[in-house]
Amino acid sequence: MLFDLLFKKTKPTEAELSAEGGHGCGSGSCGCKKPQAATTAEPDGYEAKFAKRMDRRAAFRQMTAGLLAGAGMVQSSCSVTAGDEKREEGQLKWDEYFKKNYRLMTDGEKSKTVERLERLYEINTGKTINVGTDGAVENVLYGYAFNISKCQGYMDCVNACVKENNQDRDSEMQYIRIHEMKNGQLNFEGADDSYFHEVPAEGHFYVGTQCYHCENPPCVKVCPVGATWKEDDGIVVVDYDWCIGCRYCMAACPYDGRRFNWSTPTVPEEEVNHTQHYLGNRLRSKGVMEKCTFCIQRSRSGKNPACVEACPTGARTFGNLLDPNSEIRWVLANKKVFRMKEDLGTEPKFWYYMD
Repeated sequence: MLFDLLFKKTKPTEAELSAEGGHGCGSGSCGCKKPQAATTAEPDGYEAKFAKRMDRRAAFRQMTAGLLAGAGMVQSSCSVTAGDEKREEGQLKWDEYFKKNYRLMTDGEKSKTVERLERLYEINTGKTINVGTDGAVENVLYGYAFNISKCQGYMDCVNACVKENNQDRDSEMQYIRIHEMKNGQLNFEGADDSYFHEVPAEGHFYVGTQCYHCENPPCVKVCPVGATWKEDDGIVVVDYDWCIGCRYCMAACPYDGRRFNWSTPTVPEEEVNHTQHYLGNRLRSKGVMEKCTFCIQRSRSGKNPACVEACPTGARTFGNLLDPNSEIRWVLANKKVFRMKEDLGTEPKFWYYMD
């Protein structure tokens, strides 16, 4: 089966062999034993390395070794000594390894991918998860507003985000940051986002930041493999299985909205949110980028993001920018709003205001 994946079953013609650089008649590798033309001296150094020819048997051996070492899962799927469940797990991992970018999948391929993820989780934990693939709702464009006057720095939003989105507990990853600033100053460089004291602190105010889901996201432009993009409802997402971890998006983001997994994320089983979305809070692997997705698993089901729901002071507003009767539209029409670094032309869909 593996041989069929790597090579054609049809026998190459003599012309094809000749075109490959000397594997046809007269090369000495066929059965006709025609005399070979005189050859020049073998090149040295790098020239010898790149000029070296490899027969099909050696090429097959080298490619197979690389695939087995890189994937690892073939052995468990094909081993005669492995149990049925172990073989199933190996085959599922193999199929997952070679799946397409999410945007290139058909609806049927998305369904099969979700089935694999759910089954792999069941095999490994004995528990079940529900991974959704809900697409953007028609005539919806999500926006967010943050009331600086109301935020008291309690960080309930941060904690709710961590739990909802299955963020790594060991590294204490957080998509949301709450910055404590001195009154009269709006300087993030001098802000404290890791304070450990009673809040609100006298003479200070609080500003939250996260991914702003820009209309012109610079992170999307720099991704070399198309692993991140903007959906029709304005949510900027990441295909975790397509991300190569180059962190170009992290460098391009002017709002510090991206996070990188330096190690395999750890979430205790009893704390895992089992309601997930393929482009949102499903469990990630080591070495990929992740970020706020406006809780895509919630927002596309008609709910508010976890941070909005958890805020005890009502400082956060979320809604459909295309709905003239939505709360977010009322805020934009009736409050003096501003956005961070508007001069960059990123058009973030995240506004700030004060009462």
